[in-house]
Amino acid sequence: MRLYRCLVSLLLGVVLACPVAAAGLDNHLWNELLTRHVRVLEGGHATQVDYAGMVTEREQLRAYLNTVAAVRPTAFARWSEDEQLAMLINAYNAATIELILGSYPALESIKDLGSWFRSPWKQPALQLLGKTRSLDELEHELIRGEHGYQQPRTHFALNCASIGCPALRAEAYNGVQLQAQLVDAEQRFLSDPSRNRLAGDSLQVSSIFKWYADDFEQNGQTLARYFADQAAALGLNAAQRQQLLDGAIDIEFLDYDWRLNRTP
Repeated sequence: MRLYRCLVSLLLGVVLACPVAAAGLDNHLWNELLTRHVRVLEGGHATQVDYAGMVTEREQLRAYLNTVAAVRPTAFARWSEDEQLAMLINAYNAATIELILGSYPALESIKDLGSWFRSPWKQPALQLLGKTRSLDELEHELIRGEHGYQQPRTHFALNCASIGCPALRAEAYNGVQLQAQLVDAEQRFLSDPSRNRLAGDSLQVSSIFKWYADDFEQNGQTLARYFADQAAALGLNAAQRQQLLDGAIDIEFLDYDWRLNRTP
């Protein structure tokens, strides 16, 4: 049945994960850029991007995006789910940086690239699987959509070039290590008190959990249950965890910091 769905998806132009493993995409160009131009801060809770350095190697970034563009849907469908998802995450992050470089240094936030008529996330951003796609299409249709991968941890891997975003990882995601990388990204984000913290009788968390609450409430789970399951990362003791489940601790959403995540 899954193979049938995969074949149908190719005919319809919809990406579904298919059960045949393959090598996936060669990410060495992207990995080199991340290694050279992403500065890790606060024990990995945050990172800054050396956009000035990225500008000097923009051709390598574009070469990587060309590599992504060259992947055909038929080849993509033969990869494992983790190889597929790793490519989509890397493509999103690389396309976001390319978008920033188009106006750098004359911007303070990715939001500066939008207009009254179209946000930066709705602008054409990259060639992917035979189509020109926006960042919104990539995230909400391919990664998160009805035919997506149903993995909430991807929210901690996608970077929107802002301080409030989960840290841009200083290495490329890859299919072999993807699940471990996503768990690590989740734990680093949750344990960052600038983004998620207990303050009195309130658990103050990133607005990501407000915008994408449905992704964390799959299969009857609530946000409170999700945070209770992540009590150790959030620094909650057993009593506080139970208070959260009992509703004695409220969940509040922090304002998002849209300033550019650049090095000083």
